Amino acid sequence: MPRGIRGHKLNSIELFAGVGGLAMGVSKAGFEQLFSVEQNRRCCETINLNIKNGLLDLNDWDVLNSRIEDSDFSFFSDSVDLISGGPPCQPFSLGGKHLGNLDKRDGFPHAIEAIRVVRPKAFLFENVRGLTNKKFSNYFEYVKLCLTYPDHLKKENETWEEHLSRLEDFHSCGKIIGLNYKVLSKVINAADYGVPQKRERVFIVGFRSDLGVKWHFPMPTHSQKALIWSQKTGEYWDNYGISNKKRKLSHGVLAQFNKINEEPSSRPWKTLRDAISGLPKPTSQTMDEFRFHNHELRLGAKPYPGHTGSLLDEPSKTLKAGSHGVPGGENMIRNYDDSVRYFTIRESARLQTFSDDFKFDCAWGQAMWQLGNAVPVELSMLLSNSIKDSLLNSSKG
Repeated sequence: MPRGIRGHKLNSIELFAGVGGLAMGVSKAGFEQLFSVEQNRRCCETINLNIKNGLLDLNDWDVLNSRIEDSDFSFFSDSVDLISGGPPCQPFSLGGKHLGNLDKRDGFPHAIEAIRVVRPKAFLFENVRGLTNKKFSNYFEYVKLCLTYPDHLKKENETWEEHLSRLEDFHSCGKIIGLNYKVLSKVINAADYGVPQKRERVFIVGFRSDLGVKWHFPMPTHSQKALIWSQKTGEYWDNYGISNKKRKLSHGVLAQFNKINEEPSSRPWKTLRDAISGLPKPTSQTMDEFRFHNHELRLGAKPYPGHTGSLLDEPSKTLKAGSHGVPGGENMIRNYDDSVRYFTIRESARLQTFSDDFKFDCAWGQAMWQLGNAVPVELSMLLSNSIKDSLLNSSKG
């Protein structure tokens, strides 16, 4: 059974926990995790392994291995500050079957029901950018209106399109009846917030309307222009002792190189080299040192058109999970001589800003699948800190 609500510290519930990236960021921001639920048994095993190992970011978590629809959230009604989660992204992924709401894995209806039952002060959800594409745009608007008015349930035998029409009618009349939220959404590139990965995802944030919270998405802190400036001035290369002869840039970066003539105010994008700095060259032997768990070399990497790996001196390409396992040709380092090798699990964890003491006790493919579906911990923490500050400020007002 879940633990009771304790003390006055801001608390949270995690839906679709996966391997815990989003929830760890929420925890690092200062929320107390009351309860989390995840259907995938292997993800739960990874979380529980790290709980057993005493990982601070997972301190005192309760993790239920269950489907969301089989979980009873009524215990937490009117007692939760934040609900967070990443509903399965495969229904809306550009690399999937594009079934959208017809895909049985669509978790948004269950997330909306949890909001209706728990009535949290705020929520934070993440999904793939594909959700914003034209094919799914109407359904995305439907999801946001359902989150805005979670008490206005879909009737029996009513299609979601019919329900959308009723919600639009209600929304346009301007009446505020029942539970309702102020909902914002935005596509965010993780690289713009200091994550060493070009990873675009849509985030949906809502605050209960009766709280009167003022909030906006945090402004980007890092930029490609600042990275190019750092490389152009030599500061980036000097940090790694790289000689002029070995300073390589991609064609895309070179095209912008001479257009940037003054130092940007933002910080440089973090690169793949930044992320894996300090890690030894991986070998096929297990590295037992504390910091280098899961850093074994995996052989067999091969590029093919459109899937050529990530260059060292840019943020990595999006770490991918794939609908049926890790896709071939992805999740690789591409050297400037065009040779490639797979990321180790530890390198991938760093790209998702997991701490080095977060361990995986599973095969490379399973670990990469778990990480490819995760939210970067540091990005989650940044967003959660912003949400926390707004909740605390509203309570003072």
